[in-house]
Amino acid sequence: MEVIKKRRSIRLYRPDPVPQDVLDQILESARLAPSAGHRQPWHFIVVTDEEKKKKLGIPSWAAAAPIVVVGCADSEVRKEPTCLVDISIAFEHIVLAAANFGLGTCWIGRLGADDTTKKVLEIPEHIKVVVVTPLGYPDETLGPKTRKSLSEIVHYNKF
Repeated sequence: MEVIKKRRSIRLYRPDPVPQDVLDQILESARLAPSAGHRQPWHFIVVTDEEKKKKLGIPSWAAAAPIVVVGCADSEVRKEPTCLVDISIAFEHIVLAAANFGLGTCWIGRLGADDTTKKVLEIPEHIKVVVVTPLGYPDETLGPKTRKSLSEIVHYNKF
């Protein structure tokens, strides 16, 4: 529960590199995520090239992180909306694993805005860019996040 409670959307990153073994473990967490029919209709593009990051069509603060991870859904492996749900689950694994290693992320939805990203990263037509996150060591400290109470969002036996 602690990693879930401490995870925040980070918008300022230090330039410090992320060790490859840490990145590999974060990506492994996505590989292990559940998916419908165990089809795993996802691809993850790790972008470290400074010029490519700037051309992705994401906010400049996100492109300034040492790494940008692009989460894509393969509609030939699993049709929509299922592939979109599956990549979302896997990407949340990335976000939580990153927080576990003291790294920051910020979920940036890309549905309907993926043409620029697809061109820059040479992504095939049938692959849908769903989400992007910067990944790096936070250069900001955020306080606790506020959330609705359970009584506002949980219903038993009826709405």
